Amino acid sequence: MKAGRNICGWLLVAIALVCDACIAADEAMAKERQAMVAEVAAMARDFHAGTAGGGIDAHVLAALGRLPRHEFVPSTLRASAYENRPLPVGYGQTISQPYIVAVMTDLLRVGAGDTALEIGTGSGYQAALLAELGVKVSTIEIVEPLAREAAERLRRLGYGGIATRIGDGYHGWPEQGPFDAIMVTAAASHVPPPLLRQLKSGGRMVIPVGPPFQTQQLMLVEKRADGTLLTRQLMPVIFVPLTGGH
Repeated sequence: MKAGRNICGWLLVAIALVCDACIAADEAMAKERQAMVAEVAAMARDFHAGTAGGGIDAHVLAALGRLPRHEFVPSTLRASAYENRPLPVGYGQTISQPYIVAVMTDLLRVGAGDTALEIGTGSGYQAALLAELGVKVSTIEIVEPLAREAAERLRRLGYGGIATRIGDGYHGWPEQGPFDAIMVTAAASHVPPPLLRQLKSGGRMVIPVGPPFQTQQLMLVEKRADGTLLTRQLMPVIFVPLTGGH
């Protein structure tokens, strides 16, 4: 009996040590995440980014501060998860720089109850950020294994309400639309007409346009109430190319 009690005691100590280590790791990650958010906010102010040119909306920054980016990168890169830079997520794809993610999200001007379509799920980080803002998100990924991994990750992290689909994002997702906002996280040679048709009047689309693997332009497309389009070039970016049969 004494030996059994000793074993139980050691097990309890071991469990306590593991729990303490997990708590310490979570606290360290939280500090790194807040430092990342502060850097993103400072960059936006310095470069006059955001919807009004005066920085990122506080709600977007708060959502960025809640979202565990380390869950959306490969385990081998977790130590770099809160660096303000893009990281590879496999299959030739990347998770975008947090600053770019924040700017693109801010430009959509979305909030609770709005609908959004994302083209290029990647690891699921951008879709989760939109969901954190109360947006009803539909997201499409053409790389099948990446799409399946992202869908499972989103469910595991509590974002089961995000609709995921494997397919060619160029054609959008008409059954889920029309959308208040559309975000394209891969560079296209032009703005896809099917996406324009699925954008509501008064809606916004953010999309990088330009040649593959070269500097592109991040563009904001606004559909006016009468159906006419207002297009603006905002900043140079580099995204992986939009692929598919188009």
